Amino acid sequence: MSIALTFIVFLILFTVVGIFAATQKQNTTTDYLLAGRNVNPWAIALSALSTGQSGFLFTGQVGYAYTQGLSAIWLAIGWAIGDYIAWMLVFKNLRQVSEASDSETVPAFLAQRQPGYRWITIISALITIVFLGTYAAAQLLAGSKALNSLFGWNYAWGVIIGAIIVLIYCFSGGIRASIWTDAVQSIVMIVALLLLFIVTISAGGGLNNLYTNLRQIDANLITLFPTNLTWGFVPFFIGWLVAGFGVVGQPHILVRAMALDSANNMGKARDIKIICGLVTAFAAIFIGLAARVLLPSLNDPELALLDLSQELLPGILVGVMLAGLFAATISTADSQILSCSAALTQDLFPGLAKSYTFAKIGTIVVTAIVLVIALLNNDNVFGLITFAWSILASGLGVLLILRTLEKPVSTPLAIAIMIIGITVAMTWKLGLHLSDAVYEVFPGMTAGFLVYLIASPLLQTTEKNST
Repeated sequence: MSIALTFIVFLILFTVVGIFAATQKQNTTTDYLLAGRNVNPWAIALSALSTGQSGFLFTGQVGYAYTQGLSAIWLAIGWAIGDYIAWMLVFKNLRQVSEASDSETVPAFLAQRQPGYRWITIISALITIVFLGTYAAAQLLAGSKALNSLFGWNYAWGVIIGAIIVLIYCFSGGIRASIWTDAVQSIVMIVALLLLFIVTISAGGGLNNLYTNLRQIDANLITLFPTNLTWGFVPFFIGWLVAGFGVVGQPHILVRAMALDSANNMGKARDIKIICGLVTAFAAIFIGLAARVLLPSLNDPELALLDLSQELLPGILVGVMLAGLFAATISTADSQILSCSAALTQDLFPGLAKSYTFAKIGTIVVTAIVLVIALLNNDNVFGLITFAWSILASGLGVLLILRTLEKPVSTPLAIAIMIIGITVAMTWKLGLHLSDAVYEVFPGMTAGFLVYLIASPLLQTTEKNST
């Protein structure tokens, strides 16, 4: 009862914040999609943190550390470095160019109203809806896993509850409600993880004792550099570094950069986000390591955090942990649903793009689609999220970078960059099964850049000869 009551209190808090944000709204699509491009850097940073780390942090990353051991830190380190580089080199230009081109969505930014731009818009919008929708479904699945673990509920109930909460504050306040609730949810996430980190380290007898026990369970768990890598450590690490850089292909995070009050504040937002992200990532990894010692026989490592909470914390604090996990999943799902809704209502149906009512109807439609995907899917959260992330990065990331640099990219070339990037990433993972050697974002984005570097000079030569 105490777990349920605490959890409900936090859900009410998140919903109230979202509804309050609705009182600040203006009934325009620009406000609904980008909060008037007037959000302060602290809110952007905390929102990007909770949106980016999501259920992956509380379930996937904890479970990864549980199974892989200490070497899981390289995932966090590589990802953070790549993320930092993206914020430093790309996001400031994105904020400036998106405003100058009056782009309110990522597909619109990629299209840039050049000859044949509708094809770029349609393809990038479909990529966003399909793969970001799958990503959002993985978040609802992560939340439902948590409720199933604690209360024994059927997965469907957790998915439905999450979808309803997302819809309430997305429908009422748009991205402003999403960002405000994300910021509150980030604080809950950080407090919850640090609390459990301190308790688990203490319960395990300190770091030295945990290290000794991990070595007794399996010597590979304390190996800093993984030994079972197909091509060795360097390609493995580069793959995860590029994975972090793959944030340049994630519409739900990119729109936060577009909503910042000033491009000059991007550095401040970046530093806040990266520092907080490293704190939460390392806390999650060490919780996973402690769980391997304290709960060595878990059936589902992705539930290690909640199982550990039930073992070590009083009911009220278990409710806080559940709220933190649910906050992580919902903060991402709402952002992704809004991005998918924008792609549907603003990009696929441009005739209705300025209709505020249609934008809200699109949110309902996308939420329903995501709900169905989540109800039909029972894959692990880590696999779903990393796959969706890689396809979005490979399909949209390269073109977005070229647009922020204001490089000329013809419509056929833009389409080729997107399709070949996705094809290479999917082939790398599903056909060649090489993701364990190098995460597929690296070959996917590399292929996209090679297409541009090879084809762009050829197209320029052809244009000169034709004139």
